[in-house]
This record gives sequence, structure tokens and C-alpha cells, in this order.
Amino acid sequence: MVILLIIFALAVFVLPNIWAKWVLKRYTKGRDDYPGTGAELADHLLRRLGVEGASVERTEFGDHYDPETRCVRLSPDNYDGRSLTAVTVAAHEVGHAIQHFQGYAPLIARSRLVGVAQKAEKLGALLMMAAPFLFLLTRLPGGLAIVIAMAVISFGTAAVVHLVTLPVEFDASFNRALPLLKEYVPPADMAGARHVLTACAFTYVAASLASVMNLGRWLVILRR
Repeated sequence: MVILLIIFALAVFVLPNIWAKWVLKRYTKGRDDYPGTGAELADHLLRRLGVEGASVERTEFGDHYDPETRCVRLSPDNYDGRSLTAVTVAAHEVGHAIQHFQGYAPLIARSRLVGVAQKAEKLGALLMMAAPFLFLLTRLPGGLAIVIAMAVISFGTAAVVHLVTLPVEFDASFNRALPLLKEYVPPADMAGARHVLTACAFTYVAASLASVMNLGRWLVILRR
């Protein structure tokens, strides 16, 4: 039983990330027939679509869209790269900028929850670890249950954020980026572009499952 649980955990946590990295790396080969880099395509799309106030920057902290600064940030390989991965990832992040510009509700909800979730997750972890000691100190009837309930609510906000993230990522990939890429990427490369977009979104599926399972693990520990 334990071995099966370990295999399942590896399948949930490790395999999706390995697959996503493999897909992204598979299409990083430079393409001379592409008219521009990932950054150039992102900048072009933002201007073409009239996404006001948005910009493109190079980052060392992973490809993402920052709604606070309205900035599409691309890793060096995708910023300067002229490959299928570079232009596809750029289009995906531009998809988030379009969502923000158009007031896409799930993106706005996620942005509001992220800051709260980060603080709540830290508080939840501290409360869960401190729950037995707090109970010994207070010795109030139901005191431990109250502390655990507070911790679960706090810690569970991370799972909520990840679940809200899923429709945001799939919408950015397949409702925003994919139609745009059809205008810039050769038809023969579209199957690869779909794989890259799936990889971009699928990393968050793994993160969501991991977050839910992590919360469940804490609950099992506290029930003992």
C-alpha cells in the first residue's frame, strides 16, 4: 500500500513537471524562418491588440505576466530565442496580458488571492505545527479543534488559488494564444505549439494536485 502511494505521489508531483520540461526543451531549436524572437512577437502582439500600458521585459525568475506592473516577463532563452518554444511561451504570457486588459474575472480573482494565500499558507503551516503546544497551554475545551480549523482554512487558501489558476492558464493557452499563433507559426509547427501550450498550462495542474494533497497530508497527520 505504501509503495502504491509513493508511486502515485511521484506520478502526481514529478512526472507532469518532467514531461512539461521535456516538451519545452524539445522545441527550443533556433528557427531562421521565424521573423522574430519571443520578445519581439510579444511586443508586436501587445501593440497590435492595443493592450495599453503593457510592456515586455527579460527576467531570471521564469516566464510570467505581472498584473501589478502590466509586464510580460520572459526568461532569457524565450526573450532572445527565435524558436517554437520562445514564440509560443511569449504568446501564452501575452494571453494573460489580454485577460487582464479585458477584465477576465478568474485572473482578477487569482491576483487578489495570491497575496492573501502566501501569507495565509505560512500562517497555516505555523498553526498546524504549533497546534498541540497551543492546546497544552490553553487547555480549553475544543481549543485544539479551533486551532486546527483555523490552520486548515489558512493553509487551504493555497489550494484554492491553484484551482482558480487552472481556468486562467488554459484560457491563456487555448483561447488567447493559440488563435494568435495560427497567424504567425507555419501550419506544420502548430502541433508542436499545442504541445508547448499544454505544457505551459499543465504545470499548474500538477501544482494544484500537489497543493490539495499537501493539505490532505496535514489533515491525516493531525488526526493521528
